Amino acid sequence: MRKPTALTLAVGLTAAVAAIPLAPGAPTLGGRHTGDAALAAATRAALDDGRGYRGLAVALIEPHRVRTAGLGDRAPGGPPVEPGTPFEIGSIGKALTGMLLAQRAADGEVRPDDPLAAALPQVTGATREVTLAELASHRSGLPRLATSPADLLTTVWTNFTAGNPYARWDTERLIDAASEKQPGDGRGEVHYSNFGVSLLGQALAAQAGAGYPELLDRELLRPLGMTHTVVATEADRLPGGRATGAKLGGRTADPWSGSGYAPAGIGVWSTAEDLSRLLVGLLAGTAPGADAATARFTENARDRIGYGWFTSRHGDREVIWHNGGTGGFRSYAAIERATGRGVVVLGNTEHDVDQLGLRLLGVPADPDDDGPQVPLAGWIGAALALGFSLLGGASLLRTARRMPDRLSLASTAGWALLYLGLGHRLGNWSLVPGWLWPLGVGLSAAGLLVAVRHWRALPTIAGAPARRRLASLAGSLLVAVPLLVAIAA
Repeated sequence: MRKPTALTLAVGLTAAVAAIPLAPGAPTLGGRHTGDAALAAATRAALDDGRGYRGLAVALIEPHRVRTAGLGDRAPGGPPVEPGTPFEIGSIGKALTGMLLAQRAADGEVRPDDPLAAALPQVTGATREVTLAELASHRSGLPRLATSPADLLTTVWTNFTAGNPYARWDTERLIDAASEKQPGDGRGEVHYSNFGVSLLGQALAAQAGAGYPELLDRELLRPLGMTHTVVATEADRLPGGRATGAKLGGRTADPWSGSGYAPAGIGVWSTAEDLSRLLVGLLAGTAPGADAATARFTENARDRIGYGWFTSRHGDREVIWHNGGTGGFRSYAAIERATGRGVVVLGNTEHDVDQLGLRLLGVPADPDDDGPQVPLAGWIGAALALGFSLLGGASLLRTARRMPDRLSLASTAGWALLYLGLGHRLGNWSLVPGWLWPLGVGLSAAGLLVAVRHWRALPTIAGAPARRRLASLAGSLLVAVPLLVAIAA
């Protein structure tokens, strides 16, 4: 083996080994637990492994008793999760909004078949004719989100930065969007819509002459004793002692908040203890708006829906449930009326908790169910982890061996380092092994060594006119700077 090649390999290997302590990795469930030890042990036994979880809060409702437990950590190196630790519960908030409709209807304040305009007259266009019941059961024909091209860019950016995509959505903007959107051809069929449920909650609040958080607290939370459940429409309303959310690759995620989409579960925080009180009230039929859990409309052969709550068959078992997911949390709450049992599972990563909840409820696995599906965003994150970790170093090695000019080498070296940062921060390391990142560091180090060896012998700019090359470099910087911001955010 020639001496330069051997040196390049040695440097690459050394850099890879040195980078191992900095390698990214998926969150793992810590060994600590609080609350009911037997429930904590049963929860660990129901997990395939702890990979992808950092902390869990669980509640198991059985006839005549409720048990709660916390497992793992609220944040990296932080205090343990307790049954009273607040988590973002996401779309479980939609089930609460459905219960608000049922309660307000029972009190004679609204009728489910009333059009949206009866409670929210500011809405114009065809959307004003959609009924409150259609909004509550996802049969309005409205899109999942009221997005414009600019909103799509914002969503992509907040996915990169683990930020809050709902920050700009206040109630006024939501109502304006409702006047611009029209129900699609799917009206009358079940098509999940955050937008629709948000309009429902804002309509109920407007009809009651209150803000949505105040109405929810007055009508539902306080009567159930859910004193640790809050709707944090702004950052200063976040609960103390809360868990910290994390992306699939372990990156800390910002809390989601925004008053417009609050009825859909944005900014709603609760605890396993509080949600167990909700499920106890549903099982007993004493919770305000408990009739919302009654299945009224058919989605498919297996699933039906009431006002917010879904009802699904698992073999000969029937489970009433809702789950939730935000930028760094997952949640699941379910009851089985036939057995008088219920379950709550809250997690502070993006790793699915639905299957864990069903196992704790004792529902056998469906032979036709392939288990939790990795969302598209998870596969995109895996591709980012793999591509960014290896692409930069491989490209730098290739460029250095061609020996074009100093500008090409400097640009490629800068991108190689940037790619390593992007892969580390944005990759989904729950699907991709973390040792691939140090391998990318080794490739980049080897490429840098080759570039340094040839640097003095190369011209500054060769090939295309200097003006064109410098313009290309400026364009690259316009792309690179926002990506650097994404890494640092």
